[in-house]
Amino acid sequence: MDSIFSFLHVLGATGMGFYIVLPFMVGRASKLAGGGQSGLADGLVVANRIAQYFLIVQLLTGGYMLSQSDYAVAWMVIITVLFLAIAAISGIMTKPLKRIVSAIQDGNSATSHIAKARVFSLIVLVLYVVIIYFMNNPF
Repeated sequence: MDSIFSFLHVLGATGMGFYIVLPFMVGRASKLAGGGQSGLADGLVVANRIAQYFLIVQLLTGGYMLSQSDYAVAWMVIITVLFLAIAAISGIMTKPLKRIVSAIQDGNSATSHIAKARVFSLIVLVLYVVIIYFMNNPF
């Protein structure tokens, strides 16, 4: 049973790997024309939604594996806080991504929405790298 949960946890972490390339893809949006920006942002919204489903997989499998082993309480708190921060910020990031699409469709500039999405994606990237570090080096 542990090997199944471990496999699902690694699969979920792989699905969350989208957050590694997200800042670069959002940065690319500013170099595209209006229709390209809209299409890219729409695709990023869908990909972010899929990554959030992988976050649910991570929550379930990680919670199970935490209950089966003996980890330091401080480590468990750090991992939980980092996980919740990734989930919250990636959820918040959905709004600027959707606003890029609506701004382009309305004929307005989407520059501010692209900048917000890029900042959120960079924060999620940093949190993701930090959580990977702590998962590989539990104390």
